[in-house]
Amino acid sequence: MVYMFLKRYVVGPVVNTVYRPKAIGLENVPSQGAAILASNHLSISDSVFMPVAVPRQVYFLAKSEYFTGPGVKGKIVGAFFRAINQIPMDRNGGKASAKALSAGGQALQDGKLLGIYPEGTRSPDGRLYRGKIGVARLALETGAPVVPIAMVGTDKIQPLGSKFPDPRKAKVTTIFGKPLDFSHLKGQHGDHAVMREVTDKIMAAIQELSGQETADVYAANYKKELAEQKREQFRTQVKDAAESAREKGRSVSASVTQQAEQLGSKFPGRSHDGNDDQSSDRNA
Repeated sequence: MVYMFLKRYVVGPVVNTVYRPKAIGLENVPSQGAAILASNHLSISDSVFMPVAVPRQVYFLAKSEYFTGPGVKGKIVGAFFRAINQIPMDRNGGKASAKALSAGGQALQDGKLLGIYPEGTRSPDGRLYRGKIGVARLALETGAPVVPIAMVGTDKIQPLGSKFPDPRKAKVTTIFGKPLDFSHLKGQHGDHAVMREVTDKIMAAIQELSGQETADVYAANYKKELAEQKREQFRTQVKDAAESAREKGRSVSASVTQQAEQLGSKFPGRSHDGNDDQSSDRNA
């Protein structure tokens, strides 16, 4: 109810008027019945442009942080995501992730459209990263077809770190590929090798639509590596700055000593107690 109201009368009109996005292959999305919409993930705005293009409601597996944010803002965001029937997804794996996938499977069993980002997180550099096998598990558990989707341009209008999408930077295109049918493998979701193969086929279909360069690593792992590299660079910069400060201190000390020696050479008759040597002789 809330989802369709926002889409038809609030978000949809604004997006279509301001950004004028383009949708290609929309006929590949079933007009009824279950389907998995598997998309690449370039920007947070993917979750706006893709569902706006689809006439039916799309249920998403959304990261659990959206539902548990701190403060008033966090509560508002969490309430909004629940109101539009999004499903919290714990990306750390384990029982929490399995529970979310189970909820996603139930949505498919109920004949709904389920949106999922197989990469698990946004691409940090525009490349298409290795897909996680959750998408294959859902397909093999339910027998639902998988519609590969390519989001194009969202990383340009709203790159990582930006608050709002800028329509002046690029045009957004959502490309819907032909459904992939894995129903002949239904029930084999306990076979990891089969799920890996199915996931790779889905990712290959997405890449064919998007034209992205691929990276055979998980995006989350690559982000961790980048974060560690940045921390190491910071530690190196701090160390270099400290060494530079010490070196500067030594240089200043040496300069002061040199100046003192030069002053001493100009006034050779000056004693350490401040008295003139000749005056001392006369007093003696």
